[in-house]
Amino acid sequence: MKLKGKLLSGSLVLCMSFSAILAGCSSNEKNPESSASNKGQQTSEKGASGSSDKSITVLVEGGSPANTVASQTAEEFKQKTGYEVKIETVPYIGVYDKLNVEMKANSGAYDVATIDILWFPALAKNLVAMDDIMTDEVKNDFVPNVVDGGKVNGKILGMPVWTNSKILLYRTDLFNDPKEQEAFKAKYGYDLKPPTNWQQYRDVAKFFTRDTDSDGKIEQYGTGILGMNNGDSVASWLDHAAQAGAKPLVVGKDNKALVNSEPYVKALEFETKILREDKSAPEGALNMASSEISEMFWNGKMAMMLEWAHFFVPSNDASKSKVAGKVGAAPMIAGDSGVGVVPGPWYQVIPSTSKKQDIAKQYVKFIYEKNELFMNALGVAARKSVFESYGQKPEYAHLKALETTLAGSKTQNRPVLTHWNEIESEALVTAIQVALSGKETPQAALNRAAAIINEIQGR
Repeated sequence: MKLKGKLLSGSLVLCMSFSAILAGCSSNEKNPESSASNKGQQTSEKGASGSSDKSITVLVEGGSPANTVASQTAEEFKQKTGYEVKIETVPYIGVYDKLNVEMKANSGAYDVATIDILWFPALAKNLVAMDDIMTDEVKNDFVPNVVDGGKVNGKILGMPVWTNSKILLYRTDLFNDPKEQEAFKAKYGYDLKPPTNWQQYRDVAKFFTRDTDSDGKIEQYGTGILGMNNGDSVASWLDHAAQAGAKPLVVGKDNKALVNSEPYVKALEFETKILREDKSAPEGALNMASSEISEMFWNGKMAMMLEWAHFFVPSNDASKSKVAGKVGAAPMIAGDSGVGVVPGPWYQVIPSTSKKQDIAKQYVKFIYEKNELFMNALGVAARKSVFESYGQKPEYAHLKALETTLAGSKTQNRPVLTHWNEIESEALVTAIQVALSGKETPQAALNRAAAIINEIQGR
């Protein structure tokens, strides 16, 4: 991801998946202040004291689940409180840009916004703490790690609305085929099943990579590797680094880079071997992110993929996927240290520049009670109770795998670093691409990345 050309990071996949799955990140780019979702005229804030403007302005990404839920609930909130909800929609990066400009101008233009976890380091000093509304009862109903993801310097600055991570999605028609099972066991000596560790994943990926029509070309790959020049590649590599024992992520307590240490090198070697040694992933990995890999999977050209959990829903939608009804879900694979991922949660926040912070907090609590609407809109949510309720339904069979993954012993949030955008775009993405292309070994590429990170961090 980019910010002023660079920031949009690991969660770019979410925006990409919204456009692929939820009809796109739409906005009125010529006049973003007047969204089609707005309920009434846009007016300037007059301040909470003596204000005759009984409205709050909510900033969301256009076409996102946050946009959908805000629109669905605006009238009910008005009936409950008397406050009109004005919804401003902008493209993904526009959410950060708008908030950043507003905070510097101190205009009070926005009362609530829904943001990516990636933006907390840059926005934290201008966000209102929510510890008073984050009661033990509220916190205990959230899935693991998601509350801490919105915490900076000990203060809770965000109310989770949904969380997500990569899990294993696989073709049940292939894995359950008796002929495939017999052939796999004859070759590898153990039963064919959804892989649970790195070695099994490599074995299964190699087994299902094949020339299906004997024309000398590979028509079906075992899996895919995310190597595009964006944060999606970094997120996947960090998943594997966590599985190999990386903790803390990227930098240590002294802010010095850790990325050239053993767990990170092993993770990049794992991806590189799948691509270059096993050849069980498409050669064009440097041009592949989640949207490209999922498209191959949906077209029946891939046996399995480690992808964001909400991709399970469109994978089983016959209008989008040729393998609909033939897709299963399993937890993320484990490395030597266990199951681990770097989640991709989103949060509601209140800018400290808002003149209506009390009603803004009421709105945040109101949306908390509507968390199931995010499940309907995207296929993931944030509350345990919602996971448990929807997890009983076949169309949400991915939720158990996601819960198990989020509770993994090595699952952890990405580091809270002010210069994360530079670290990701200038050091990490480059190292991943250089290693995947074979231009440098993973160790050499990560040595270079570590030096760049230390320079950025001033170490």
